Formats: sequence, C-alpha cells, structure tokens
Amino acid sequence: MSVKGPIISIEDDSDDQFLIRSVLEELEIPNQLIFFSNGLDALLFLETTEQQPFVILCDINMPVMNGLELRLRIEQNEYLKKKSIPFIFLSTADNPHIISAAYDATIQGFFKKENSFEDLKKRIKIIFEYWQSCLHPNNYA
Repeated sequence: MSVKGPIISIEDDSDDQFLIRSVLEELEIPNQLIFFSNGLDALLFLETTEQQPFVILCDINMPVMNGLELRLRIEQNEYLKKKSIPFIFLSTADNPHIISAAYDATIQGFFKKENSFEDLKKRIKIIFEYWQSCLHPNNYA
C-alpha cells in the first residue's frame, strides 16, 4: 500500500463511476483514480503494473469477472498478494451470504453504496481516513 498510490475502482456503472469521481474530487483526495468496468481488466492491470495502489474499491456484480472472482484471483497470485493492497467492496449487494463469502476471501472491508451523494461522501471519507492512518508493511518498502 502506498498512501500516494493510485486508487483502483472496479465499477461497471458509469453513473456510479461519476459519483465516486465527484466524491473524491470534493474530498480533495489527490490520488490518481483508475477505473475498470470488470474484474478481468483490473486483474490484468494489477498483474503488470509496478505501481503500488493505495486501495482497491470494488463492486460485486460485474460482467466478465465479478468482484469475488477478482479477489480470489488476487489472493492466488503471489506478486499481488505480496503487494497487500487494501481491498474494499463498495456495492449495493448486501446479501448476508455474499458478505460472508467476501470476508472468507480476506477482504478488508465491505460497505454499502449509499443512495445520496452526501452519505456516499461520508462513507468514502471514513474509508480513506482509515487507510491513510493505518500502518502497513508496504509503507516502509
């Protein structure tokens, strides 16, 4: 994890992408924001980049490769596992079985997408303040 690294958002809904971008801009979070519309494209990027992302914000339900499949592939990849990128689900899916499966895949958080801009902003602010303050092995790399 790098506090200055890019924020990776895997989100297939263009309206949600717009909201996430707007929230980060309003919160004045300076990190580069990189969007992917499915897990496979995100995985290919993560496997080939030398960048150390700050955090991954991921939806659950997406075409090609969903969020749970992506998380499992990251956990099976030694290169990506060693990067220890905080993996957060930000989704409208709030089924207890999905939440349980997500934590079984060793995610670092699961947050429900809020309906209002202000509530989404509060939620994202909490996520980023936590990870900016958190000590992490890659802070010293």
